[in-house]
Amino acid sequence: MGEKKALIAMSGGVDSSVAAFLMQQQGYECTGVTMRLFGNDILGLDQESSCCSLDDVEDARSVARRLGMPFYVFNFTDDFEEKVISKFIRCYECGATPNPCIDCNRYLKFEHLMRRAMELGCDCVVTGHYAQIRQDPQTGRYLLFRAADLSKDQSYVLYTLTQAQLAHTRFPLGGMHKTEARAIAEANGFVNARKHDSQDICFVPDGDYVAFMERYTGKHYAPGDFLDLDGRIVGRHRGAVGYTLGQRKGLGLAMGAPVYVCAKDMEKNTVTVGPNEALYSTVLRANDWNWFPFQTLSEPLQVQAKARYNQVPQDATVYPEEGGFARVEFSKPQRALTPGQAVVLYQGDLVVGGGTITEACK
Repeated sequence: MGEKKALIAMSGGVDSSVAAFLMQQQGYECTGVTMRLFGNDILGLDQESSCCSLDDVEDARSVARRLGMPFYVFNFTDDFEEKVISKFIRCYECGATPNPCIDCNRYLKFEHLMRRAMELGCDCVVTGHYAQIRQDPQTGRYLLFRAADLSKDQSYVLYTLTQAQLAHTRFPLGGMHKTEARAIAEANGFVNARKHDSQDICFVPDGDYVAFMERYTGKHYAPGDFLDLDGRIVGRHRGAVGYTLGQRKGLGLAMGAPVYVCAKDMEKNTVTVGPNEALYSTVLRANDWNWFPFQTLSEPLQVQAKARYNQVPQDATVYPEEGGFARVEFSKPQRALTPGQAVVLYQGDLVVGGGTITEACK
């Protein structure tokens, strides 16, 4: 039997570079790949500030050369536009707040790249994500766990991974701390050993997603009315797509006390504002669930839930509902539960599952 083969998804960052090194240490024959997801025409900006810049490709190529690995750039621009950018815009236009990193993982890294890896005869796709995969000896199901370094844990954005994908995915950094990864990169002379982590949405590197959407679609999002909780007009906004639940900054309203975005009506193009306490809910509904320890949720389950990436998991109970929905009831009210975002459920370090929030209820 020949050497096992691994396809390494290399972003040009330090984590995926160290992942490649670690797989080589485990005896895998490795091939490095950078996914080209969009071009300058999509950004309308200096591409050097984004995660798919020429600098990133060259950093990945440099590390692959240092490790003696073949290296390729795969052009996934059409798929990225269809599965990530178009969905991102549709989601905002419907009044929700999307999470494009989750969609990129779901459709690009672990669907298209996985398919390409299997076509090339590779045993697995490897990324620099901080999370852990283990197989349950009783059920045979693959389980996802939080990383050893909880400050870098990325399990929240990986909740869509299927059983087939988990079986052919490796996260070599899941059991180590970021400082260890940087030390390995330094010791091996990687050009990106001290490179900063990217924080922004890659195709909106300046953070102005409304300007991006207007450039991309050719639309202009019309201004409309700010309303208070009683439905009275209290000001004018610059287009409802430009506001997210819980937002306080940039409203330009003088109402005698701080106000926050509490609701949006996209058909009427109104944005409702109110006091901070109006943002709290104890229940959310979500659909498009993916479960890890079991195929479907059949009975209520005690969990800890995260309704945004940086949230500390909160005590909750999840209840199955009809039509693939599930209801999450928190033990304490939660602020700004936002449709379009993911809710991910945990029991300790085990990821139980996750879905897309459709509504918040008092």
